Amino acid sequence: MARLSGLRLIMEDIATSMGSATGREWLNLGIGNPADIPEVSDTWRRMTAEALDDSFGAVSCQYGPSRGLPTLIDAIVGYFNRHYGWDIGPQNVVVGPGSQMLCFIAATLFTGPGEVRDTKLVLPMTPDYTGYQGLSLVPGGVAGVEPILQRQDERSFRYLFDMPAVERLTDVGLMLLSTPSNPTGRCAAPDEIRSLVSAAEAHDVPLMIDNAYGAPFPRIGEVTTPPLRHDRVINVFSLSKTGLPGERLGFAIADERYISPIVSCMANSTLHAPQLVQAALARALNSDVLDSLVALEIGPFYTQRRKFVKSLLLDRLPADIAWRLHEGEGGMFFWVWVDEEWFDDLALYEALKARGVFVVPGRHFFTEPEHSRGLGLHTRQCFRVSVTPDADTITAGVEVIAETLGDMRAGSMRIRDNR
Repeated sequence: MARLSGLRLIMEDIATSMGSATGREWLNLGIGNPADIPEVSDTWRRMTAEALDDSFGAVSCQYGPSRGLPTLIDAIVGYFNRHYGWDIGPQNVVVGPGSQMLCFIAATLFTGPGEVRDTKLVLPMTPDYTGYQGLSLVPGGVAGVEPILQRQDERSFRYLFDMPAVERLTDVGLMLLSTPSNPTGRCAAPDEIRSLVSAAEAHDVPLMIDNAYGAPFPRIGEVTTPPLRHDRVINVFSLSKTGLPGERLGFAIADERYISPIVSCMANSTLHAPQLVQAALARALNSDVLDSLVALEIGPFYTQRRKFVKSLLLDRLPADIAWRLHEGEGGMFFWVWVDEEWFDDLALYEALKARGVFVVPGRHFFTEPEHSRGLGLHTRQCFRVSVTPDADTITAGVEVIAETLGDMRAGSMRIRDNR
């Protein structure tokens, strides 16, 4: 926890480079922020202003309960019971300062040294959100299960869960995955979720599902599989991708046996999540404003933007290079695999940086990229492209990526010929 992970070093490098006083124009396709959608920003500004006028003294000038504001807890309970037919109560909900903090608390509570055995946080499929790899206080406390790699057509591929490998594990304390996935955009299908639940039951551990890009909000993608209510599942939801990443607000829903210790950990560490934004979210849930934003603004925006970026990549990346896109159903990114022995993701990162473009190298989304058992070079042959910058920035950046890949290939051919 006292040192930056590989990807955080990359993001720090991007921020430092873009913030330097060189006057250089940068094209940042590595950005993880949600897109700037004016209608979304305006709505949150209005919701926050209303909360400010109605309850500033009560929520910003006083401490509150560690579980979350009662008005928000009630709004969450009512929303999920109304929309999904669940039967949850306040005891099943906790609000935290961002979903990542809730994941960290769960990892701290349910994994690590134990009286009977030491356990790990297990990512049942990598690549997955690189922030998960910093959630353990124990060195080596996070393990990832490599996927089965399946080539589709000439320009696409897909990862599949290696369920036998998940089932064979002996040191599981908590399983965690994002769906749709960051970075691939892959949505776990209902039958895959059921298989993971069965594995969690066999290991006698919880399964934590991070719905940061999924249903009910922001619901970015073609697949809108509802979250699963199950006594083994801890569902985590975030406000970040609905337009409020800076406010750090998320919440978890699960059985009381999981939620109660998380509430206690909140009380012992950070007291409670920021309360003014909690009041704004309660208003948005009770009035169905958030559902309207998803249906009318957020969903349509990302549907069109994903189509645009996919078409751009297919049209502009070199035809004589064996590259593929992961078949993703949602999320804010495209995951590109350059299936060539000469390709290296960090080399691409440095070459693009020299030309004023940023992408995110892919190796940091794998837990052991240098010691892959079955994927070989693949863990160092991928990179992530964001769809959230403006269309002109994306177009110009993809042009530079295409040129750079061509130059890398030509350089590799010259080295090979000189041998």
